[in-house]
Amino acid sequence: MKHLVWDWNGTLLDDLALVVDATNASLAMVGGAPVTADEHRRDFRRPISAYYEFVLGRPVDAAEFVRLDEAFHVAYRAGLATCRLTVDARSSIAAWGGTQSLLSMWFHDELVPTVDRHGLTARLVRVDGLRATVGGGFKAPHLDAHLRALGVDGRDCVLIGDSVDDAHAAAEVGAQVVLYAGGFTHETRLRETGRPVAATLTEAIAVAETLALA
Repeated sequence: MKHLVWDWNGTLLDDLALVVDATNASLAMVGGAPVTADEHRRDFRRPISAYYEFVLGRPVDAAEFVRLDEAFHVAYRAGLATCRLTVDARSSIAAWGGTQSLLSMWFHDELVPTVDRHGLTARLVRVDGLRATVGGGFKAPHLDAHLRALGVDGRDCVLIGDSVDDAHAAAEVGAQVVLYAGGFTHETRLRETGRPVAATLTEAIAVAETLALA
């Protein structure tokens, strides 16, 4: 059985509504119009600075991105206690027969206690978040470092995530990937990657199991 790497935000954690609210808080700070959840799922991209540029219709320099990112995380932290795991997250984690870990682009020092609060730590051989003060970049180098720390070859890995960037990251390390359509990205955009797309995490695990045996 291959190793499974879970994404966190929008995959195991059902936080789309909070992410949209926090995004709108950051956009309001610079006079931007609010976005809906459907618009966010249609337009979200990495690097996140490019997403802000698209939504605002103008360039965003590094200093402004820092301010936007800080405003986003202030609003996100304020609402985090309202977020719950995706409805089938626990059963999907329990269904996997091999080792599994978690890799998030959220700040490591905040991620670890949150994962533990949801009672998932014991099931994961490693939990990694972003070890930086400002994020927003691509996942691929972080996935590579995560697998190196585990001693797992990318070819022996399946990633479950909810973004086009997850598909790109998996390709960079030679891993398989299943994309979850219930998170931050519209199903149409996920299917454009040519990678398997699942409507639920239960389905994602079933597809991952077939990939693990391939």
